[in-house]
Amino acid sequence: MIGLIQRVSTASVSIEGEVVGEAGKGLLLLLGVQKGDDKQKANRLLDKLLRYRVFPDDDGKMNLSLVDIAGDLLVVSQFTLAADTRKGTRPGFSSAASPADAEALYDYFCEAAKERVSTATGRFGADMQVSLVNDGPVTFWLEV
Repeated sequence: MIGLIQRVSTASVSIEGEVVGEAGKGLLLLLGVQKGDDKQKANRLLDKLLRYRVFPDDDGKMNLSLVDIAGDLLVVSQFTLAADTRKGTRPGFSSAASPADAEALYDYFCEAAKERVSTATGRFGADMQVSLVNDGPVTFWLEV
């Protein structure tokens, strides 16, 4: 599983002009599911994401996690994170999980996240427009 996280002051995802998910101060997670990913990897990524220290403490150092600040999480599926871009000028997606497998794991991840933090989501497989204010900017690539 691949997670691209961005520290945000606000973020939202819309489908056909309708906001379907939004978050205040917290993290936007673009989530890519690859072949071979499973619930164990989803749990490891979620644990890492929730504990990843990307928010400033009183001294301005990144020492606080999403859980520490009681922040929001917005999860958006993004299969393009699984792209192979090493050759040529067109990405390959042979390492991406099948749509059915990816959707099941995405749903599992989102439900597990909702049990632990305030979580909003996009819609798997939809054409979505994502808006955000990246705070910092702070962006990290997480893999498990």
